Order: sequence, then C-alpha cells, then structure tokens
Amino acid sequence: MIKVWTDAAEAGLLDRYGERGSAFSYLPATTQARMVSMTMPVRLASWNVPFGLPPIFEMNLPEGFLRERLRSAFAKATGSFDEFDLLSIVGRSQVGRIRYTGEKEQLHEDVPFQSVDEILARKRSGDLFRYLFEKFASFSGISGVQPKFMVRDEKAFAESEHGQHLRQSFRGATHIVKLWEPDEYPQLAANEYFCLTAARKCGLDVPPFRLADNGMALVIDRFDVRADGTYRGFEDFCVLNARRTDEKYRGSYETSVMKRFTQFANSTHVGHDLEKLFLLVALNCGLRNGDAHLKNFGVVYDDVQGEARLAPVYDVVTTSVYLPIDRLALTLNGTTEWPTAKQLRRLGETRAGCTPAKTRQILERSAEAIAETATDVLRYAKEHAPFAEIGRRMLQEWESGVRASLRD
Repeated sequence: MIKVWTDAAEAGLLDRYGERGSAFSYLPATTQARMVSMTMPVRLASWNVPFGLPPIFEMNLPEGFLRERLRSAFAKATGSFDEFDLLSIVGRSQVGRIRYTGEKEQLHEDVPFQSVDEILARKRSGDLFRYLFEKFASFSGISGVQPKFMVRDEKAFAESEHGQHLRQSFRGATHIVKLWEPDEYPQLAANEYFCLTAARKCGLDVPPFRLADNGMALVIDRFDVRADGTYRGFEDFCVLNARRTDEKYRGSYETSVMKRFTQFANSTHVGHDLEKLFLLVALNCGLRNGDAHLKNFGVVYDDVQGEARLAPVYDVVTTSVYLPIDRLALTLNGTTEWPTAKQLRRLGETRAGCTPAKTRQILERSAEAIAETATDVLRYAKEHAPFAEIGRRMLQEWESGVRASLRD
C-alpha cells in the first residue's frame, strides 16, 4: 500500500485493486484543498480503475528506456514490476505537488547534490548516463520516453535568474537533465534547445534552459518549484482528459487541448492563456514537431481550488528530421496531416476566441521567431560540425513548416 501526500500533508492511500487495477481512498480528515487532482475531488467513495493507476498517479512515471532500466534493476528483488512498483521507487521525488511513500513512512526527498555546471561543461569523465542513472534514477519522477534525471544543484541556493534563492533546508530536485541516444536520435539535445529558443522568442513562457558544451545534454530549471521550496501543482492533458499515458496520442487539438483547457483554466487570464496555447500549437506546426501529444501540454496552479494557468513550454523538438513522414500527434480538423495556415486560423478563431487579425498576427509571430532562431542554428552548425547535418535538415523542415502552416 502507498501513502499519497499533497503539499507535504497526508491525503490518502493507494492500493492494488482486482487483478490489474488500483484503488485510491482519501483519509477521513482530508479537505478539498488536499485533493490530489482537479479531476478527483475528495469523496467518501474510493477512486477505482480496473487497469493500472488513475491518470494523476501515472502522470510522472518514466517511460521508455529509463523505465526498462529501472525494471531490470528492481524486478529481480520484487519478483514482478508494474506501475505500482515503479511509483513506489520514484514516488518521493516528482514533478508537481504530489509525493508517495510507504504506508508507515514519513515524507522526505533528500535528492543528492550534483553540479549542473559540471554536466554542462562535461567535466565528469566516463559514462554520464550510467553515473546519473545510478545516482538519480530513483529520484526522477518525471514522464518521457527519453531519459530524464532530476538533480539538486547546490548553486540554486546561492543564485537564481530572478534573484530569489531556495532555502537551505530544501531537499528536492532543482533541475532536469535530459539525455538522448545519439545513434537513434542524433543531436536531439541541440534540436530541442533551438526549438525552445524559438518558443521563447515567440513570447511563450519557457523555463531557463542550457545546452551542454558537447551538445549531448540539455539542462532545464524546474518550473514547479517556488522560491520557498514548496511546489506548484501540475497536471498534464492526459490527466485532464482522464486518459492513461498510452492514450496520449488519442484526441484532437480542438477538443482534447483547447476546449479541455477552458474547462479547467479557472483563471481571470483564461483569454490570454488561450492565445498562448494557440500560439504553442501553431509553433509546433511550424517547427514540424509531430510529438505534441496530450502529455506535452499542462496546467499549473498554486491552489488546487484556485487559478489554473497554462504551464510553461517543455518537450518541443523538430521530430520530422528523424521521421520523414511524421504527422501531427493529435488530430486537427479531423486529420493528422500538417495543417494549412487557413486551418490554423480557424482553430484560433473558433477555439481561442481570437479575431481574424489576431490569428494572423500570432502565426506571423511564430514565423518570425523561427526565422530569427534559424540564424542561431546556422551559427551553431558552423562551430559544431557534428550538428551540421541535423541543423541543415532542421532548417529545411522549418522552411517547409512556415511556408505550409504559418503563411498563406
């Protein structure tokens, strides 16, 4: 049985249910302010699912390679390995406000220290992935097919971009380190770096991010950690749509993203956030990111009963350089074909409430940001020969994306 904590307080108990499902029950004294998700209010009856975990508890489970490495490392000791086992391993350190412990245990994170500068400068010799896996895998409650590790950088307590310092007693992770398999997705770290750069140039909210000197790792500041060491709530669109992680490609941008956001964005800024969400969808089309699925959009909040805002941008890459016939992750206008500018304008007008002039302005802003970032790509490619070929293909895809989806 697993104890579930919200905002560092006990909220309920999670246990296996039936042959392959799970059941969650709130503790008797739990108030609505302690509920685990906007989709799961406090109630007397338990929340049961016949297979796996409820979406909010599955949200941060590692996928792909890291999940398999954890399974290999722990299955021999446990005799089996499912979502419940995985949650018990990475549950103490998660993105967002929810934490997990054993039924009789108290909550503490105690993520080890790791110099982010050391990773960026590649000062550590040997296999960086193996080192990070052995030290941080059990502290990395974050979703994604590609390996991601959550680390605690001691410099976060002495300096920050906004002049705010985390308190010395903070024991959680401060940064996310993303690594990739170079043979399968060459130069993917640099790929994402420049896509995030384009998003920032568009005016979208993007956490601070840095590329390692050798281009093999991307380090991103966590956007869910407050300066006082407490956590903001975070829920992705799989959770908001009551879908499992393996259903992240099911749905449409019109309903599963835009409409769903309006149903949960309890904020006076909903109109502004809807414009930003439309801008992000448009930018993904221009960048030819075919992996903008439900888990790559989210909301954040300081109070689960208060205002929910669009989460900062994360996980944006030009996927079409690795998958030449790549398409949209979700449907738009009933198809996964890349949209025309006319179809995107219709999305902005009907789902984001933008005027025709505003939708044109947003598409043009995306195109201009991509053009500005293309200059950065060219400069980096000249200085880093291993990136030259991927950089060239990225620029080709961007040119095609802008021409077909952002401009008439």
